[in-house]
Amino acid sequence: MGSVEAAQAPRKKREMKMKTATVTGVQQLSPDLIRLSFECPEVIGAELPFSDHYIKILFVPQGADYSWPFDPAEIAATKPREHLPVRRTYTLRTVDTVQGAFDIDFVAHGADGLAGPWAQQAAVGDIIAFGGPGGAWKPETGYEHFVFAGDEAAAPAIFAGLEQLPAGTTAKAFIEISTASALFDAPTSESIEVVWVPRDGATHGTLLIDALRQDGYPTKKTSWFIHGVAEMVKETRKFLFVEGEVSKADASISGYWRLGMTEDQWQASKREFNEQNEAEEQSLAKS
Repeated sequence: MGSVEAAQAPRKKREMKMKTATVTGVQQLSPDLIRLSFECPEVIGAELPFSDHYIKILFVPQGADYSWPFDPAEIAATKPREHLPVRRTYTLRTVDTVQGAFDIDFVAHGADGLAGPWAQQAAVGDIIAFGGPGGAWKPETGYEHFVFAGDEAAAPAIFAGLEQLPAGTTAKAFIEISTASALFDAPTSESIEVVWVPRDGATHGTLLIDALRQDGYPTKKTSWFIHGVAEMVKETRKFLFVEGEVSKADASISGYWRLGMTEDQWQASKREFNEQNEAEEQSLAKS
């Protein structure tokens, strides 16, 4: 009886413990990517075994009359909605839990967005506040081959995954970029193949799913890591789970973002989006 009541009790929203990190370096990786290096003593000794570790950076909106450090609860209680801190999620490209440091690659599209413009103006000594790191996936043993696919936003997690491949395995990574001139360094070895997929003005994700379809299904026991724009993820789920009958246990697949939505809007609608995908896939599988 007690366990049923516990299961039905509403869960309290867990407050995210905030940490800070200081910018120690700025590097332009490509016309679209900026790498910021950070010093963060608070990650020293942390157990971070995954390849998709991410943090949620807290940004103060333009026009707000406060800056870090601040008490998020106090700000929430005293400031108007439009001046509340905004969270943006970013994958750690590298993390050093001995020295207390990490790198983050930011996609920048001029003045569009919030984090991108901030990253373009960031300088050594700037401080960020963030929650995390979180994470849940890494290349596991038991597979012979790995397929990765995603756009620039997913590239850090993909490349970290390529760098953690189990011994004796192979991998193929499809990376969508804006144009052929927007290349950036990728992990290389005899066991890794990286395929660049320039958009050249096409809608995000459309050419990427085309590339996956054309490549087909590997004959080896394969694990899939597919992340990026939600519309591409929806089509890739059909390609894997309906057309290819790939087991969902063999795939990590999720939308990092959605066309025409802020991260807040996407996160608020993501559950419904995923449920619709599941229903459509079940219907297609029965037909």
